[in-house]
Amino acid sequence: MDNNPAFQCMTIHLFSPPQSHPTLQGKKATKVPIRNLGSGSLTKAQEDLVIADASGAIGIAGVMGGESTEVSLTTKNVLIESANFDPISVARSARRHKLPSEAAKRFERGVDHSVAKFAAARVVQLLEVHARGESDPVGADYRGYEPNQPIWLPETFAAELVGVDYTAAEISDTLRAIGCIVSHVNGGFEVIAPTWRPDITHKTDLVEEIARITGYDRIGARLPVAPPGTGLTRAQKQKRAVVNALAAAGGTEVLNYPFLSSAQNGWFAANAGAALSRVKLANAMQEDFNEMRTTMLPALIEAAKRNISRGLTDLNIFEVGSVFLPKQNVQPLKGLPTADRKPIAKELERLEASIPEQPLRLGAVFVGDQVVAGVGQASQAASYASAIQAARVAAHAVGAELSVRQTSAAGFHPGRAAELYVATASGETIVGIAGELHPDLTAANDLPRRVAALEVRLDALFAAAPAVVSAGPVYVYPAATQDLSLVVDETVAAADVQAAVVEGAGELLEAIVLTDDYRGSNLEAGKKSLTFALRFRASDRTLTQTEASESRDAAVALANQRFGAQIRS
Repeated sequence: MDNNPAFQCMTIHLFSPPQSHPTLQGKKATKVPIRNLGSGSLTKAQEDLVIADASGAIGIAGVMGGESTEVSLTTKNVLIESANFDPISVARSARRHKLPSEAAKRFERGVDHSVAKFAAARVVQLLEVHARGESDPVGADYRGYEPNQPIWLPETFAAELVGVDYTAAEISDTLRAIGCIVSHVNGGFEVIAPTWRPDITHKTDLVEEIARITGYDRIGARLPVAPPGTGLTRAQKQKRAVVNALAAAGGTEVLNYPFLSSAQNGWFAANAGAALSRVKLANAMQEDFNEMRTTMLPALIEAAKRNISRGLTDLNIFEVGSVFLPKQNVQPLKGLPTADRKPIAKELERLEASIPEQPLRLGAVFVGDQVVAGVGQASQAASYASAIQAARVAAHAVGAELSVRQTSAAGFHPGRAAELYVATASGETIVGIAGELHPDLTAANDLPRRVAALEVRLDALFAAAPAVVSAGPVYVYPAATQDLSLVVDETVAAADVQAAVVEGAGELLEAIVLTDDYRGSNLEAGKKSLTFALRFRASDRTLTQTEASESRDAAVALANQRFGAQIRS
């Protein structure tokens, strides 16, 4: 009688004289191998609860009967069985064999264990009245369940848990209304739940019923008070600052699934580390997307593709989230701890060691026009400059100064990609990459030819950012501005020339901006002209034009020494 707390059985004869009824010697509910029930062979028999007689299994308990015991027009004798089966066992069997019957759905939700005998009697009564059947007094009755035990509910517990001052009479009347037997003794209540409510097993279940029936509208809304001395961590504050800054700059934050296909994870494999293995899912929601992402960009590209297909052609979308990078030299787990005991320390260590690294990343994609055409204003298409500017906005939000230099990377356009780095006391920290996607990649995803993108390692950016971000000084003395055009070889990076100008100009140089990169007539073949807008200022005096010119000349001298730069005439 495994998993069968209530069982009733009796025999009824239909349109036939009394005769010897089948014995109940072989009629039992047990776990036995399942034979063919008329719809094909079933597997995993050792996990199924079945109804069986001397011939073997004749039905899956609580799920489906067998063909051999089906009632037909020639049936004369019927054995009525009424039982209550374990919900978990029934649910597992129904799903395992793909038999979502009405019986299974009912037993999965729990059935009143005291109803079995009444159900059997009612079936016999209906057969006697409507089918002229004759019942046999011989049957069997088995009850293996324990009566519901009293639940102790302190009188003040409901008020403490919900925050509503329920009276004793209110609690008692409410619980009696749902069928409970309530005794008010010693500052609390002894409550016996009705047999048709198997879900009520604890005092919190009783409080839930009280709150539901008396009305949720009585529960007040009150914000919890944060304990003093706590708050957001530095990393959390930095993350919020980055998200808010990008949103304020015109971006739209999106949230994508972290699941990718193997091909998508390979688009930017060199950026994520080609030698790294990938986290594969054993129970993926979609068979083709069974890997955890190692980069943020593939999902953003998919989001851009979906939006463009629906007519949204101008996009500036970004996402902040984790990527999943498996640890190196970690042995795969040979078995997980069972749920019947607490894991030991060594098992916990193995589990912790197998968890992949999950660094925080920022990804963004720019498609179409970043500035829409209007009256007196031309449109401005997204380009690698859009991605670099967004990266600078993110860095500025945490107080970091971002520098760029040309690079090449998988998935990006050759010659239109920049490596992002932050200068620190110990050198340089590379924090990401920005540029335009490779035309082959955009074409394969039905995107416009020019699509800009960036990916920033936020963990590295946050670590390189200053601990305290302070406002700059308010200057009271005027600035002196000058333009500087330098001719250098085309192979020389503009960022390197700019760094030399900044170093050579010294502390009087307040700001520098690259305003033009010219290549064409009036220049030698293989040369380019870089024009910088310079702003000089002194904090303690009005700067003269002569002092600004001397600072500029020092900058030109250093640029000439390093790159052979000449002032364009």
